[in-house]
Amino acid sequence: MGTRRKAREAALQFLFQDDFGGTTESMAGDALDDRFTRFCTFYQVSRKSRSYALELVRGVLTHKQDIDSIIRQSATNWRLERIAGTDRNLLRVGIFELIYQADVPPQVAINEAVEIAKRFGSDDSPSFINGVLDAVQQGRLTAE
Repeated sequence: MGTRRKAREAALQFLFQDDFGGTTESMAGDALDDRFTRFCTFYQVSRKSRSYALELVRGVLTHKQDIDSIIRQSATNWRLERIAGTDRNLLRVGIFELIYQADVPPQVAINEAVEIAKRFGSDDSPSFINGVLDAVQQGRLTAE
């Protein structure tokens, strides 16, 4: 498994934990760095993966309102709150990569999210993640 895949998985796990922790310090730089370092130590995230994982976490938390709005628009017939926590946070990571990470090709962002959904999500997660991220990507293509 590649370094970026491990980083995506670590980011997903951190964001999932953060989602349910109700932490208000998520956006504070030093506090986030300290929490992420503790998380990586506790969950034995490799040093190679930490930098990109933290970049994903920071990016998702910084753009969370916009990303959640995109999920609401793209996940038709699904309220954000009703989407499983794993799927919701995997969508956040995938959308962040699709929109804000120019060095990640759209198909790679989608494929990676689908593969991670197979590992961490339910049986329906991969197709759900693929459908929502594909809708986001199609919307970006038509909007440009």
